[in-house]
Amino acid sequence: MFDTLSDRLTGVFDRLRGRGALNEQDVREAMREVRVALLEADVALPVARSFIDKVTEKAVGQQVLKSVTPGQQVVKIVNDELVAMLGGDEVAPLDLDARPPVVVMMVGLQGSGKTTSTAKIARLLKEKQGKKPLMASLDVNRPAAQEQLKVLGEQTGVATLPIIVGQQPVDIARRAIEAAKLQAVDVLLLDTAGRLHVDEALMAEMKAVASVTTPTEVLLVVDSLTGQDAVNVAQSFSDEVPLTGVVLTRMDGDARGGAALSMRAVTGKPIKFAGTGEKLDAIEAFHPGRVASRILGMGDIVGLVEKAAAAVEKEEADRLAERMLKGKFDMNDLRSQLRQMQQMGGLGMLAGLMPGMKKAKQAMASSGMDDKVLVHLDAIIGSMTPRERENPDLLNAKRKKRVAAGSGTSVQEVNKLLKMHQEMGRAMKQIRKMGGLKGLGALFGKGGLGAAMPGLGGPGGAGGMPGLPGGQLPPDMQNFLKNK
Repeated sequence: MFDTLSDRLTGVFDRLRGRGALNEQDVREAMREVRVALLEADVALPVARSFIDKVTEKAVGQQVLKSVTPGQQVVKIVNDELVAMLGGDEVAPLDLDARPPVVVMMVGLQGSGKTTSTAKIARLLKEKQGKKPLMASLDVNRPAAQEQLKVLGEQTGVATLPIIVGQQPVDIARRAIEAAKLQAVDVLLLDTAGRLHVDEALMAEMKAVASVTTPTEVLLVVDSLTGQDAVNVAQSFSDEVPLTGVVLTRMDGDARGGAALSMRAVTGKPIKFAGTGEKLDAIEAFHPGRVASRILGMGDIVGLVEKAAAAVEKEEADRLAERMLKGKFDMNDLRSQLRQMQQMGGLGMLAGLMPGMKKAKQAMASSGMDDKVLVHLDAIIGSMTPRERENPDLLNAKRKKRVAAGSGTSVQEVNKLLKMHQEMGRAMKQIRKMGGLKGLGALFGKGGLGAAMPGLGGPGGAGGMPGLPGGQLPPDMQNFLKNK
């Protein structure tokens, strides 16, 4: 969602870094451009003004301007201030140390994604933290709202409070508390009703529910796509309700990002979660430092490692490592790697997380290339027989025509895939020559990046592919992607 802002800031800082020396006028001109970029991204005016004032004050100091790399120093100052504006270096977790059942109250306007976010957080608590959650819908205004939470509960395996038609929110809240105590529930999540706008009836209902449940956490759910108005909504709620945190939804959308950047400064409360998609597992803790790095085009290598660890099964990584030691790498192995790339979010997501890949991501977008490329590659491999996948050398001209027809592609594309497979196979043999299992330790020992994506990563680091220049994709795969 920060693509436009990131592009603007990257351009400003590229010009700064390109100069050998900087004077105060250079810095002030750059900061004016940053200010315009922030305002165009829907950052609240007071927040943008405060940010620029702090950065300029630090950046025009003699220690920065007289340093060996003044451009880099200015970028570091901007990064540090961005992190501070987003909430500091630390992630703000849910406060679950209170006596069970810990009550988490979800508030926000109608359509902001409260119900789905409630289910996502409940699933996260159950699967990642081993908690026993219970969800209860207090929304008696929106048709089928309670049924929606019930269905989401069934999909996530989280218990929901039985529905009693006609019962009012405060009574539902009391019943939920009693049920949570009887069932030894660790966390009770209350999905409150919303309105199309902030009004007295909405605030009165929330205060009444809070008075009978005494919530430990009151999370405001805000839709990032509402832009500057999201900041106004947050201000209205924080004035009336004792908020403890914010949940930003649709962070994967094409919003300009101003709501996220302004939220902490406006409410004084941390952003605790970010919704990154429609699926029930598409939610993650909000990391201010990682978001700042992505905005400035520095990538998020830690996030990339976490996605790899989640997508790669240790057994699969060990199996591939064993095959590599024997010098084997067939189409089944390649298909496994391509599918893991899809599970990790696709080519665009991976490029956005990798340091220095911002321009590559832009090139992908401008050429019209998207994650369908991975689907096409998978289709080509799927059109081969089991014997052909195990031994690609069997693919003569006649077989290639059959595979192309079966996958809806061309013989040329089949040939490019075969060349890419040969290139990656050679890389596997190089790894074998460079130390065997010891050389593979960093790649596969703990389900690292190399296990998820051979050929993709940093030079010589975890996930890098020894023997490939700069740890990049093999040339044939790069050519294949460019030509799609």
